[in-house]
Amino acid sequence: MNEILAEKILPAGQRIQLRRGDITQSQVDAIVNAANASLQHGGGVAAAISRRGGAVIQQESNRWVREHGLVPHDAPAYTSCGALPCRYVIHAVGPVWGSGDEDAKLAAAIEGSLRLAEDLSLRSIAFPAISTGIFGFPRKRAAKIFLDVLQAHAFSTLEDIRIVLYDAPTVKDFLEVWEQKA
Repeated sequence: MNEILAEKILPAGQRIQLRRGDITQSQVDAIVNAANASLQHGGGVAAAISRRGGAVIQQESNRWVREHGLVPHDAPAYTSCGALPCRYVIHAVGPVWGSGDEDAKLAAAIEGSLRLAEDLSLRSIAFPAISTGIFGFPRKRAAKIFLDVLQAHAFSTLEDIRIVLYDAPTVKDFLEVWEQKA
């Protein structure tokens, strides 16, 4: 079960929530995977999603890369969900800290995921804290970018947007930024 920590209702009625929990247990239309460009799900959130969803996620990811090439920051890939309680996994490639233009790359990954969710006519989506784990993106900086992008995006189908955080330091940093921007 994911615990709701904070919630904001946008002027058009969309709900953005900050939650503590396991993204692989999120009952939404799509969860976002913090992926690498080659969609090899060997560590962090990607490994948890692949492990819980089953081999089909890696198999479909491999097929995606064969057919489309490496996944850019602004155009996420998507696969089925395997055994996860959602319909799709959106594979967003966030930046590695120190690679240059990291803020723009993270914003592009979030915006691309939202665009793809709307192209798929989804109503709900759950994000992890993309790039803040093994990719080393500073958590508070990522939290600000997430909130700025989510509040600025013009939604057409999405009604329920969640940021699902797993570890206590990430929860603390995202909550602090959330409270500053509220």
